[in-house]
Amino acid sequence: MAPEREYYRWTVCAVIVLLIALCAAHMTDRPASSHPHRKTSVLKMDEASLSVINEIEDDMMLYVLSDHCFQCLPQLLGIIPARPASGTPTMVGFVVDTQHALTLQLNSTSAHSEQCKVHFHFGEQGNYSLWVKNLNEPSRVNCSMIIDSEPINSYLPILFAFLVFAFLAALSAIWNTVKRLDVVTNLLLCLGSTVETERLINSELGTPNRLIDASTESIIPATAGRRLRSLDTFRGLSLVIMVFVNYGGGGYWFFRHESWNGLTVADLVFPWFVFIMGTSVGLSLSGSLRRGVKCTHLLWRIFWRSFQLFLIGVIIINPNYCSGPLSWDSFRIPGVLQRLGFTYLVVAVLDLVVSRDRLNNILSSETWYSVHDVCLYWPAWVFVIALETIWLCLTFLLEVPGCPTGYLGPGGIGDFGQYQNCTGGAAGYIDRWLLRDNHIYQTPSSRVVYQTMMPFDPEGVLGTINSILMAFLGLQAGKILLHYRDQHRQIITRFLIWGFILGIISAALTKCSRNDGFIPVNKNLWSLSYVTTLSCFAFVALVFFYYSVDVKKWWSGAPFFYPGMNSILVYVGHEVFEEYFPFRWKMANSQSHAEHLAQNLVATSIWVIIAYLLYRKKIFWKI
Repeated sequence: MAPEREYYRWTVCAVIVLLIALCAAHMTDRPASSHPHRKTSVLKMDEASLSVINEIEDDMMLYVLSDHCFQCLPQLLGIIPARPASGTPTMVGFVVDTQHALTLQLNSTSAHSEQCKVHFHFGEQGNYSLWVKNLNEPSRVNCSMIIDSEPINSYLPILFAFLVFAFLAALSAIWNTVKRLDVVTNLLLCLGSTVETERLINSELGTPNRLIDASTESIIPATAGRRLRSLDTFRGLSLVIMVFVNYGGGGYWFFRHESWNGLTVADLVFPWFVFIMGTSVGLSLSGSLRRGVKCTHLLWRIFWRSFQLFLIGVIIINPNYCSGPLSWDSFRIPGVLQRLGFTYLVVAVLDLVVSRDRLNNILSSETWYSVHDVCLYWPAWVFVIALETIWLCLTFLLEVPGCPTGYLGPGGIGDFGQYQNCTGGAAGYIDRWLLRDNHIYQTPSSRVVYQTMMPFDPEGVLGTINSILMAFLGLQAGKILLHYRDQHRQIITRFLIWGFILGIISAALTKCSRNDGFIPVNKNLWSLSYVTTLSCFAFVALVFFYYSVDVKKWWSGAPFFYPGMNSILVYVGHEVFEEYFPFRWKMANSQSHAEHLAQNLVATSIWVIIAYLLYRKKIFWKI
């Protein structure tokens, strides 16, 4: 298919997504109706209106506690005055959060005791009344929740968007099947030249086994010869999700980073990106060494590439395009590309040192052949295990002033407010000691639920050790691909075994719970269980991509393959142009999930189209 026609097809797809999502905005995001006897303020996304009606002759204090806040004390929301002796009940309105279920607790101001407790999950834009009244006995208080107006279904826009993309994917699959039929092929031969038709039949949305020149490297160059499209597809999928969640993810809480322990969609993609980077390192360095490239030259390229990643990362996270000169007092040092650069440096140098004398496969008759992809690189494993031991010792043995040793909590109101300034334990303390408070991230995700006041950087120093582990596990996937080349059953079996082992380790570390394990899954800390869990997911996902894209060739990898081939350009571009049209525009209703979702999906789709056009023009930004 001609590049121009392909471009128009993707453009039309993006426009369709925009129009349908905007229609969903008008259909689903109606303003919440008000109770006829009260006035309510305009509600925002993820908010509901609650009126507490007090029929008791005693002042009541309303406390609220989110189910998502682990070991938190209830927080005072307001006071409801007592009903006059011979008057009507008093009523006070509140705005409550709808993201997670809440526990409402009413305490008497005179008795200083709990009168009643209600557990309820409020719906977005809904209006609710909580009636507080005495039963037959004066000492017994009853609390009843009444729905005055039904909430909106804020998840309908996601359903609409899914159906649109599913429809487009189905159309693409049908066309790819139809155009291979002999009748269609003959018709195309009659309509156009043989050369053009051949290009149509073998376009990138069709046959996926085209050889890619080594000059088309992405963030890390792949091995010489045929690139594994599955790796670029996996990288591209991670990047597309990353762009979408960075642009806002439609304002949904599960498309934002988790407040502390646990996982959301946004927490998956960066580790996967690191994992694929490690896989690419193994393939790239092996190909270079086999071609006879000098180790000193490779070492220079590794250092130069790491420096460039670090420098670009520092520039894009400290934007001052319209705010005057940059202030060194608030200059943030850690960041995503900075961590990628340092992780790449360590893993690439380690692989270069260890692998240069281990390029040849051993004979299958050797007794340890089944594990030779691990045993051959035992010095690298010793180094990584030593690094992980350092992480464990610093995390659980380092004394942090004013905090318990081995603390992994969020501080703030977590842990019943005992350790308010201990956010992140040793990880936060090391960053504040090395980099100072003003040079790390000032608004961590823990502020939303745990009301933390301390700065904390999720890309901090201590967590980099575990990102090295993540990349090294990706490197192990690359070794499997190298040592069992074209042995698809062996490769898939080993991927699944690694996924199983890492899953068992994660289950043991977390006790299969969000908060009660030895080391909970935590993106902010890049905890050990976070790395093992995401690596488990990555190995399983790689099985799917490798089997469907490279083995069976059921799928070409489109459209994720294209941003995967130009990952550094797409990532930097989406950060720099985030606030510019057509990636952002003024919305008719800024408190509409549907409009946010439409804007974020269109912006993400535009970057996919840009990556596709650059791919067709053979323009690749490599570092």
